[in-house]
Amino acid sequence: MKPSRMLIMSVLLLTSAAGLHLNAQETAAIKVKPSSEIGIVKPVNGVGQAPLLGFSTQMFHYLGEAGIPYCRTHDVGGAFGKNVFFDIPNLFRDFDADETDPASYDFTFTDIYVKALEENGVEPFFRLGVTIENYAEIKSYRVYPPKDFDKWARICEHVIRHYNEGWADGFHFNIRNWEIWNEPDNHQDIVQNDMWKGTWEQYMELYKVAAGHLKSCFPELNIGGYGSCGFYAVTGKHVPGANSSPRHEYFMDCFHSFLDFVRDNSLPLDFFSMHSYAAPDQALTQIGYCRSYLDSCGFKDTKISFNEWLPQPSKKKLGTAEQAAMIGAELIGLQNGPVDNAEIYDARCSAPSDYSPLFNAMTLEPFKAYYDYMMFNELRKLGTQVELEGVPETLYATAATNEDKSVCAIMMANIGKEPVPFKIKAKGYTVQEVLVIDDTRTYEPAALPASIASATVLLVKLSK
Repeated sequence: MKPSRMLIMSVLLLTSAAGLHLNAQETAAIKVKPSSEIGIVKPVNGVGQAPLLGFSTQMFHYLGEAGIPYCRTHDVGGAFGKNVFFDIPNLFRDFDADETDPASYDFTFTDIYVKALEENGVEPFFRLGVTIENYAEIKSYRVYPPKDFDKWARICEHVIRHYNEGWADGFHFNIRNWEIWNEPDNHQDIVQNDMWKGTWEQYMELYKVAAGHLKSCFPELNIGGYGSCGFYAVTGKHVPGANSSPRHEYFMDCFHSFLDFVRDNSLPLDFFSMHSYAAPDQALTQIGYCRSYLDSCGFKDTKISFNEWLPQPSKKKLGTAEQAAMIGAELIGLQNGPVDNAEIYDARCSAPSDYSPLFNAMTLEPFKAYYDYMMFNELRKLGTQVELEGVPETLYATAATNEDKSVCAIMMANIGKEPVPFKIKAKGYTVQEVLVIDDTRTYEPAALPASIASATVLLVKLSK
């Protein structure tokens, strides 16, 4: 099934209509409206892959300090999950063993990782499946469909019981989100697919068996999937890793057929997870399409987990104000959009990587973009998003207040080429503090500027 042209056009029009048109040097009067509440400040400031150093969790404190709500557990440790982390073949090493016997499981290193997350106030967003196998066209090992879907589902059941019910000397962590596989739609050619060496129909059958079983065992938990490669066909843009337009169309076809399958078989789908490595405006349009299509198919209660994202990955951007502004802009856009939670890809610190924008692997210190998360956490601590009026279309901005409305904060990012003159109108409030990320400053106090320069993120705190 092809996406509805009318649905795509409506999403594009809604996206492009946001913001206020201003002349080049006109000053934007941004009005904060604390009494006009929009909803909660959402947990869109999650991460994928905590900054593991070999087997050490010594850097996980950075996640706690930034108030990171979730850490997705896909690709942890690198190739094959370092043979010890999270992947089902690491947790349950002999598929022919008795899945009801605690001795059949090896939770040792995954326990260390999960405990360190919990100690820092971070909840795992637990992917049930395997790590991506790059170069799978040469040889694959673990990305084939499980040989017994029912047994695989029962193994996953016992993993959940270990972390949530204390089974096998386990824990009572109340991990709520359990994701069945990752990117099974990675490529329509099975030879080229480094996440799923099976047919699409086989993946949907695995989802049917596993989701049905897990939801019957744990009705209180969120069960979903499937980590869609994304909806680049909606915006018609190519990004690193995307081979061709037919591949993008395949992503769409999988999404449409999956929803038909879930609906026709009355399967649980508490959340649908999707990915995008496009620029912020394109990624937000793709999310809008996902929400609209879910709703049109009767999945209005299904949440969206945007659990792999990073604007236009590039090693050249690592540590730069440009990348910090792009990530800050997308965080703001996610808060303003229909996403329910999000996890950037990723928070590793093991080696310089296009996909690791938060920590410097050479110095073991945060990059500028990490401080976007410190800023966003200030909004999360206040708790309630409020309306902003008069935000120009070239600026990303969102605001929050606390319960008694004694404090407000505004986070803004400029990823355009020109500075944006602005003033803040907030009756009864005065500026308490301004923090800035730009070329020369990293989360540093500053005076409130008359304009926000290109490649700059601001946090403006107001108080009565």
